Amino acid sequence: MGQTTFGGGLAGGLTALVAALALALAGAAPSRATELLLPVPTVTIYAGDVIKPGMLRLQAYPESFKARTAVIDAPMAIAGRTARRMLLPGEPVPVNAVEDPRLVSRNVATQIVFEEQGLLITAVGSPLQNGGLGETIRVRNADTGRIILGTVMADGRIRTGAGQ
Repeated sequence: MGQTTFGGGLAGGLTALVAALALALAGAAPSRATELLLPVPTVTIYAGDVIKPGMLRLQAYPESFKARTAVIDAPMAIAGRTARRMLLPGEPVPVNAVEDPRLVSRNVATQIVFEEQGLLITAVGSPLQNGGLGETIRVRNADTGRIILGTVMADGRIRTGAGQ
């Protein structure tokens, strides 16, 4: 079966990906007309690893291919995400095997930010759960011991208050 490797950094990988997909969609390769191209790892990816475009390649499968579970069919849906479990080389990636990267980890101290009407208060807190961008999580204020809700921001801080 045919395969395309993505490498040369993010820009090179995306360029190669776009070119391969354009050829497949345009029908430029007659033998690919009856094949399904799925992204597969080129190396073993362990749970917790961030998936880079260079770790993926497109692999052709017959149009009649049926995976045991729902699999990801676009490399852009995998790159930059985190593996939830070990992904083996040459195997299609199940939809539930990847997640958005964590910005906040349970029991790892982080900054809590309260901002309202020009007032800015910061404190240190301990998240009670893992969280990604935009998720609302519970966090314990290290000074008071109170548990509050806050939203995870892109820089890993937790925003709380009326303006969250």
